[in-house]
Order: sequence, then structure tokens, then C-alpha cells
Amino acid sequence: MVLADPVPTPPMGPTSSAGCFHIFSLRNLLPRRGKPTHNRDNAQARSSNVIDGSCWNMGDKHGQRFDLCSGGDWILIPGRPPSYSAPPEYVSNDLKSRALDPEVVRTVESELDELDTQLRELSLKIHSHPELGFQEKYAHDVMTAFLEKHGFEVTRHYAGLKTAWRAEYSVGHGGRVLGVNSEMDALPGIGHACGHNLIAMSGVGIAVAVKTALVAHDIAGKIVILGTPAEEGGGGKVILLKRGAYKDMDVCLMSHPAPGEAHSAADGSTNAAQSMFVQYTGKTAHAAGSPWEGINALDAAVSAYNSISSLRQQLKPDLRVHGIIQGSNWTPNVIPDNARLDYIARASNKTDLVDLVERIKRCFHAAALATGCDVNIEMNHAYLDLRQNPVLAREFGDTIVERYDMTMNHLGSSASTDFGNVTYELPAFHPAYAIPTEPNGGNHTPMFTRAAQTKEAHVAAIKVTKGLALTGLRVLSDDLFFEEVKAAFEVDKEACVLAKPDNGMCFGH
Repeated sequence: MVLADPVPTPPMGPTSSAGCFHIFSLRNLLPRRGKPTHNRDNAQARSSNVIDGSCWNMGDKHGQRFDLCSGGDWILIPGRPPSYSAPPEYVSNDLKSRALDPEVVRTVESELDELDTQLRELSLKIHSHPELGFQEKYAHDVMTAFLEKHGFEVTRHYAGLKTAWRAEYSVGHGGRVLGVNSEMDALPGIGHACGHNLIAMSGVGIAVAVKTALVAHDIAGKIVILGTPAEEGGGGKVILLKRGAYKDMDVCLMSHPAPGEAHSAADGSTNAAQSMFVQYTGKTAHAAGSPWEGINALDAAVSAYNSISSLRQQLKPDLRVHGIIQGSNWTPNVIPDNARLDYIARASNKTDLVDLVERIKRCFHAAALATGCDVNIEMNHAYLDLRQNPVLAREFGDTIVERYDMTMNHLGSSASTDFGNVTYELPAFHPAYAIPTEPNGGNHTPMFTRAAQTKEAHVAAIKVTKGLALTGLRVLSDDLFFEEVKAAFEVDKEACVLAKPDNGMCFGH
């Protein structure tokens, strides 16, 4: 059987990505969470400040920290926190319906401890076989085989995507459905420089641990894990959403490694992003003999590029626009008849993204008008901002602080992820967590590729895996808790009108 191909490969190629976590910004700066005080109810007090060119060392009781210094690179160095006043601590008023049964907790932790060596091997196998988006054949095969071995019902080549897959396990009748995502794709030339091997492994660990607890304690429910291809610009989750892959899930969880404070996790948001591919078509002519007969497509691209550069002066500090110029068969003595711009626009929310994209498109059209070129603008799937479910975030934060000697903060990222689209459709949570890195070795660098295979990174990922597995089990086993999760999602929906995309863009709230 011939499977349907994914969306056509965009002209930008695999190297320009709207996806994934590049580095943390200090947008959404709020206090760290440590024992014993924090309160998610104050989340709306978040700041939208961006701090650039600074060096901020966050204190760490473990004697090490991952610092953000001049330009936004996190490095592992000793040091002291700055002398300015810390923001206020938040006091918890968490009125839990009930905690998880301690025996359930022990089952999850014991299962993941027993699986630790197998999960480490799985992560390293994927790390040593990096594959680009929609080409994750090796990861597809080893992960589905692993889950099949652990009793899951597996659907390979899921939803018409050759490297997507689905694995599920059910216990009893009438229970809720917990969704988990595992990303698999790497980056061209630098491999798993965004740590998707850790994401893949963590998703599998969550799924197997939850399945073991459901069986051992006779908890009705279903665990569904999706292998989601092409996060790095291909929008695999957006495609899967459109094809109904998430429709039976009550909640969905995943995590992502990044630079950051040692032994910490973060529940901040990410930017919404829109990729744009612009083709200018002109007419060739001899550049010296009869240039007036030509229509210069390169001039159009340069004009648009310069117009957008001028536009940046009037953009809000949290908006981002970045792009490149490309062409084919160019030579100095021929007027170029083709030029291509590949651009990505980012904003902290859909509303600002829609406005920003419209302003950029005017620059593209103006350049075509000025030079007489034809212009064609295509847009890939929009990546929406993460709308973290505050109840799931609170539960996860409580768990990792109390059980795994971690801290929790609300730092956001200026990068983007297609999981943001998932958070608009159902209650979901996507924490980031710190792994050790070298100087200037944040996401999408060769140094982060090395970091993603270290034992220290694996240990951090397993702690987060345990926290997410326990959070997911609370969703499945605690009716009152799940009602609180749903209520928070509905409140967020009321605050943000979820309009349908138009030409690849989402209109804002």
C-alpha cells in the first residue's frame, strides 16, 4: 500500500525551522519555585519584559547553575546571584481533592527505575541515528518495537504519515484517555541538537509507567502515545490534529530539554510563529548589454529584505522576524529572473502574530510593485503559542519540587513549537527542563547535541518523566482533579477566541 505523503516540502528546505526551543528568554519572568511556597493563581501577574545583553545567575542549592549571559547563551559556571531584590514568593493555596495513592506513586517510580537502562539505550540509539522531519524511519521502528514489547497495541505509519505512529493500552471501561507525545526529528548537519532523543525516550517512559500503574492498581483508563514527526518546521502535530489524532484524548503531555538553571523545570509559554516562503519571478537580460530588458528578481528580494529590516524599528520588543535570500543559476552578468525569501515571524500570541504577518506581507508586495516582478507568497502551518494548563502545571510543579529535589519557574521561550496548537484544542502541558550545556551551547548548536547524550541529561529527563507520569495518573484516577483541569481549560478558551486558520494563519484573540 502506498501511503499518502506529508505536506509538500516547503521551499525553505530543512535548515530553516519555525519549531523547537532555541534558548530561553527572560520573557515571562516570575520567581522560581522551591520548597515550600508557590501559587499558580498568580500566573496572570507575569511580566512581558525582555532583558537583553544581561548576565543573570540564578542561585542553586546544588552548587552549580546554568547562566544566561550577553546575548542569551546558558553556561554551566559557579557564581553568585545578583544583588538586586528578588521578586516576591507566592504562597500556595492549593486545595487538592486528594493526593495519589502512595502505592501508585511507588509503582511508577519503581517501573521507571527498572526501565532506566532500557530507556537510556533507546535514547542513545535515536541520538546516534539522527533523521530529518518526515524521514524518522529508524526512530519509528525502534520506538514502535519497544512499545509492542511492553504490551501496547501499535499502529505504524499512522494517519497517512510514513513516520508517525500511535501506541495505546486500555484498562477497564469508561475511563479517561491520557495522551503523550514523543518527538523524533533531528536537525540537518548537527543531529539531535534540540534533544528530541530525550523527548522520544521520555514519552515512552511515561506511557509504560502509566500502563504499569493502571494494570497493577486496576485503574480504568487508556494511555495513548503518538510519535509526532517533523516538529522542526514541518508541523507534524498540526497535521495530526487535522487528521483527528487527538480527538479521543482528555489531556496531553510532553516535555522538552533546554538550557536553564540546574535541576529546574519551567512552565512558561513559547512564541507563536509563521513561516513564509516568497518567490519573485522576473526576466533575464544581459546585465551590461541590455539591462533595461530585464526584470530583476534579486532587486525585489533585496528591497523586501531591507523594508522588513526598516520595519523592525517599529516592532514591539517581543516580536521577531528573521529570514534569508536564496536563488538559483545566478551570475553577475545576467539579470536574475528568480529570487526566494524564506522568513519566519514570531510573536507572543496569535493576535500580534496576525498583525505582524500582514505588515511583512505588505513589504513583499511593495517590492514586487517597485520592481515589476511577479510574487507568490506561501505559508506553512502556523505554530501557536503554548497555553499551559495551570492545574496540570501546578500538579507537576508540586511533584518535582517535593519528590525530585527540583525547582520550578515560569520562564518562557522565544522559540516555537507545534505542540502550541495542541494546547488550543485540549488541556495540555509542556514543561521545559534544564540539562547541562557548554558555554554558548544552547539548543540548535553542536554543543547541545553532545549535551543531549550525557548521563546528566538522561537523569534530568527521567525526573521529569516521573513527574509527568504521576501528573497523568492523577488525571486518570481523580475525578475532582480532572474537573479542575477541564474548568481551567474552559476559562482559557473564553479568554481566547479560538478562530480557525486562514491560509495557514490563525486569527487572534
